[in-house]
Amino acid sequence: MAWRLAWRLACRDEASVSRPQAPASLCSHSLGPPLQGHCQRGAASGRNLWKGSPVRPLPGSSGTNSLLSPVAGGCSGWRGPFAFLLGPLLSHSPPQPQPPARLLASLCRGPTRVQTLCPQEGDPPVSAVRSSEAQDPQSCTIARFPPERLDTHQEPGNLEWMTMAFASSMKRVLGTSLQKGVQPPEKTVSSKFVNSPQLKPMAGRAGAKREVEQAGHLGSVPACPIKALAKILCPVCTAPCAWLPLVVARARAVNDLSSPEAPLSVAVTPSDGFHHPRWRPNCLSSTEEQEVDTDHPGRVIMGEHPSDSPPWEEALVCEIRAMSALEQSLALEAVRHCIQEHSQLLRKEMLDTSIQELLASLKLDLKQPLEKTFLFHFYGLILRECASASLLKEHLASLLELSHQSSGQREGIALAVGITSASHVEEVWAMLEHLGRTRFLRTTFMSPDSQMATHAREQILPWVDNIASRMVYYFSCSTYDNILKTSFLSAAIMLMKALQRENGAQSYKFTQISELIQCLLRILQNEPNFLATLLRQKVILVIVGLSNLRPSLTPMVKSRILQTCLQSLYTLPPMETLKSKLPPLERAPDVMMLYQKSMQALDLLFQSFVSENKSMDEICFLLQHTEPWLKSDKSHERKRVVQTIFLLLKYVVDYVKLTEEAVPSMLGHQIGLLTLLWRDKDNVTQSHSHQCVYLLLQLLIQQKGSMAEFMHLNKMKNSEARAYRESEMKFYNLVKGAPRPLSPAPLAQALDENLTVAQHTQLVLTLLQGLCSHSHLCCDLAAQLLLMIFEDHSIKPEQVAEILQGLFQKLPCIIFKNILQTMMKAVTVLGAQHTQETVEVLLSLCRPSERQVTPLWTALATNNRLARKVVTLLYMKLKLRPPKELIRLPQQAELISLLALGTIYELLYLREYKPTVRWAFAGLLLGLLTQLHYLFELDMAEGVSDYQEDILEARPLNPCRICLEALKGLFWTTNYWEVFADLKLLRGWELLEHLETYTEGVTLLARAMAHYDCEVKAVLGQAVISLQSSEERDNIVAILIITEFLNSQELTQYTSRKTMDNFLNLGLNNPNQLVRAMSLKGLSSILMHPKKAALLRNQLVGLLDSFLKPRPRDPAGLMDILGHIVRCLGGQGVGAASLKMAQHLLPLFEHEQEDVRGGAIFLYGNVLYSGGRKFRPALRTHAFQALVPLLLHLADPCPQVVTKTKFTFLRCAILLKWEFRKELFCKLAWGHGLGAENDIFIYMVESNFGNYHQFLMQALIYLGSPHQSLKLTAMKFIGGLLEDYFADLCSYLRKGDVKILLKHFEMLKQDQDSLSRKFYRSFSGDIIALYQYVTH
Repeated sequence: MAWRLAWRLACRDEASVSRPQAPASLCSHSLGPPLQGHCQRGAASGRNLWKGSPVRPLPGSSGTNSLLSPVAGGCSGWRGPFAFLLGPLLSHSPPQPQPPARLLASLCRGPTRVQTLCPQEGDPPVSAVRSSEAQDPQSCTIARFPPERLDTHQEPGNLEWMTMAFASSMKRVLGTSLQKGVQPPEKTVSSKFVNSPQLKPMAGRAGAKREVEQAGHLGSVPACPIKALAKILCPVCTAPCAWLPLVVARARAVNDLSSPEAPLSVAVTPSDGFHHPRWRPNCLSSTEEQEVDTDHPGRVIMGEHPSDSPPWEEALVCEIRAMSALEQSLALEAVRHCIQEHSQLLRKEMLDTSIQELLASLKLDLKQPLEKTFLFHFYGLILRECASASLLKEHLASLLELSHQSSGQREGIALAVGITSASHVEEVWAMLEHLGRTRFLRTTFMSPDSQMATHAREQILPWVDNIASRMVYYFSCSTYDNILKTSFLSAAIMLMKALQRENGAQSYKFTQISELIQCLLRILQNEPNFLATLLRQKVILVIVGLSNLRPSLTPMVKSRILQTCLQSLYTLPPMETLKSKLPPLERAPDVMMLYQKSMQALDLLFQSFVSENKSMDEICFLLQHTEPWLKSDKSHERKRVVQTIFLLLKYVVDYVKLTEEAVPSMLGHQIGLLTLLWRDKDNVTQSHSHQCVYLLLQLLIQQKGSMAEFMHLNKMKNSEARAYRESEMKFYNLVKGAPRPLSPAPLAQALDENLTVAQHTQLVLTLLQGLCSHSHLCCDLAAQLLLMIFEDHSIKPEQVAEILQGLFQKLPCIIFKNILQTMMKAVTVLGAQHTQETVEVLLSLCRPSERQVTPLWTALATNNRLARKVVTLLYMKLKLRPPKELIRLPQQAELISLLALGTIYELLYLREYKPTVRWAFAGLLLGLLTQLHYLFELDMAEGVSDYQEDILEARPLNPCRICLEALKGLFWTTNYWEVFADLKLLRGWELLEHLETYTEGVTLLARAMAHYDCEVKAVLGQAVISLQSSEERDNIVAILIITEFLNSQELTQYTSRKTMDNFLNLGLNNPNQLVRAMSLKGLSSILMHPKKAALLRNQLVGLLDSFLKPRPRDPAGLMDILGHIVRCLGGQGVGAASLKMAQHLLPLFEHEQEDVRGGAIFLYGNVLYSGGRKFRPALRTHAFQALVPLLLHLADPCPQVVTKTKFTFLRCAILLKWEFRKELFCKLAWGHGLGAENDIFIYMVESNFGNYHQFLMQALIYLGSPHQSLKLTAMKFIGGLLEDYFADLCSYLRKGDVKILLKHFEMLKQDQDSLSRKFYRSFSGDIIALYQYVTH
């Protein structure tokens, strides 16, 4: 009855407290049986014992397994045994009433899971698990934590103490072992720990009595000062404390264990609600902040061992040992309640007074000043000295149920757990293990030193691995906030401190290092972009400590560490604005100190990585992660990273001896990046970048062990101080942007001597990347350095390919014109040194038709000698023609000869290559002709005839078309356009489009070349060489050219008859039938037999007499024969017969037969050049008389006649040396419509100044032409003369000429054609005016 009265009074007074409180969840291990039953009856009666509100009883509740249904009203003040699990459930909706067993079972499955704090039946024995792990320490993996994913929506105060307690116990084991020098026992796991029973809730009176009897503490209740306890339990209440009857009943119940309602423990009140202090930005507790020595940033890891026990502990322990189990239990509950009530409310003075009264009531009077965590220390000491296992478990569980919201509370709980574990390692670790598997908590893992037994020392490292796995799991499953962040970081710091006291930690292979680091990196990633705490330093230093453990970090993990740490620190605002970026704080921190300490931690991280792997590969690996920051557009980021690199290299040079002689190629890349900062706008960055390059070269020289080179480099390093020395002064001027020295700089020599080929290549490629910068200073520095390196002959042949490929990729990105010019100069230098390699690389960069590589080819032509080498190499590549049998279809497009062909075609139209192409004309001509024949052999002529010259659309060309267009371009660009025009107007180029007419086309080309004396000597010499080739196609082209050149008038000036006879006789033995036949034809030429000339001339005279007959038979056939004789006599000349032949041919222009008309016009064009120099003036006069007929026949109704007329008209213009001959040809070849007609009219008239009246009189006869097209053209021509040259006609015409003009116009007046009459009406007035003005 006393218990019931006490409980009702407690409930009534508790309900009257004004401060709102949430109920503590009750379970069998925290309530005695009578109290549990009373709670059940209270729930069944429909009254909430905590709030006084009605609640429904839980269905099926009975006995001691009932669980009070909590009130849904927020979880911020929840502090019961299930606080951390029920809190998130209540944050959504109150659970529906259900049987306690079902409720517990459902809560154990995830977000709706609740388990008791102590292990339950069916749980695996923790000791057994630990025993198996001890046998295989390497088997500890993250798989040990619960497979179910726990609720991740915990309130912010819930991750703290559990791993803290694990770490606390572990730390005390290690600390005790090291202090005492105790070696680990031979037995891996103590039998007591393996066989320890599972912690179970006490049920009923018998269980309570049995536990107390086993503990040996049954007896009378000691005199306990109730008033002192009341002040402790509720010191802020002025009214009678509601807990006083409860405590009295508790004290009396010990003597009445036989009573069916005798309790062993009392119910505890829920703790105060959370009190959130003003925002404190991402910081740890004040104690944690002090863990980092401001002078030694690494001391957070290599922390000093905590001080020994406080001076008052020994006396207090003696008093505790003298207490009975009941006294210890009452003291524990009083202390716990005091902690719970006064952790946030009382001032320090009130708390000290209350503690002293409590100690006095327990006959413990301490005079020394008490520490802040005295209550927790006291609580831990009692538990440590407690002999009752059930009492230990009960009050340890109560301790763990306390609020973990404040950092001081978390530290105190950790302290108490750590002290307890010194004597009860198995029980403490079993409870923490069970708690870790059944609760999802977020707590700090801080722990002061402890006095744990040494026999479990061998269990520590596997347990550490398990703790780490739980830390990772809890962190990953929790909602990220400041509590989680600071808790995890504190746990990691304590974990590292504990591990570093254990010598075996360095040899143990942990499994969760990478995962722990990943969690720490997440903390860094979520940090705001300002500095308010040392959190960045702490995280980095913890990572440093973890990196020293086994197994070593993988490169991927290291890479993530470096990326995250650099991102977190380098992206901070500049130092000038760093303080202004801080949010409002209670006390502004020393930002400069925070920044310096954070950067020191980063430096320590780099040094730690190098110390673990003392090789140049590791240095290069670290420097690779600084690349994005070296390229940053922000000056302060570049300044920070260069300073970091400088300190790292300085440390390596001064303190690290590289153990491996490694030559990573990317080191050249890093040197290049640092070199590009030599002209940075920031002076500090400039200086550090200089020093970094020097230090890297020093490391390379030290690796080689060359002291002489090392001393030379030291001289270079101090060149600014000794600038009077010439070599150093040149280098200094180069670095500072002065004009480049004439001789190679010492830097280029040092780089060439100390870098490997691969490193040197990477250096050059990095400098090429600098050309794309938007900073002109950086681009100019890169260009000057590259030019210096190229001129120093530092580039090896094997480097050319990569360098040119890199330059080719960067060319489109260069935005400064002078930088591009400098690089083209560098390409010229490189090409002069390695011409063959350069040409091969340029051929492989892209298809020539894309023209992206044209600037590089152009750069090679700035030097005439180099340009000739380039064209010669292209000619040699053009001749690399594998047989068709050895070529597969996909490989055809990749043939080197095709690439060379396309390149030659593009170079023909580059102004810089015109002199070189002219120099190589003969070789290119023969090469292109044989290449065309080779392409016919490969069946690559498909679609060659589809090409249309007048379409400007850019389309990829067929290889045969490229070759043919290159042949055309060869004549056009070298100003041998007359040859091109002859073949164009006679459609000779079309003959070269097919293999069947290929020989005819080559013959026509060679004939035109001989006619205009186009490089006859050079081509003849090249043809003679090709005639001796083993390739059949070369022989064919050569003999076709030679036989046509035999008719050239100039051939005898270049070679002797005997020499030609020898070569032609050589062709008679050729296996090709065409070559033999053409050789025989050449041997029968007039050049080889001069007497034939007289015979042919005599025959020509007889044939000319046939034209005098009224109706000659077959005039077309007669003209073919005359044309053949004229060609054969080309070298000797026709003589006087040429003028006579021209006179006979001119009347035939108006022949009614198309073939006769066309044949006469074509032969006339050949006859004009057959008279030799003696008759050339007379032929020119006759050609002038044929101009108007030829002009009008451009409108002949027969297309074949028009084609031949264009040919002869152009030859007349060339013979008469018109000014616009080339333009005239363009209009004849490609002109259409009235515009082309008008241009041709202007070219002819303007080229014959003063002869307009003669053209007018010649055109009059065509006004009566039977061909309508000729008649209309004549009217246009006459009308144009009358309109544009009327004044000139008045000056040159005679009266007789005007009368003839009037006569022809009068005929038009009577013409039936309306166009003729219209023309008469339009120009009759002009004719009358002429008649009036012409007076002579």
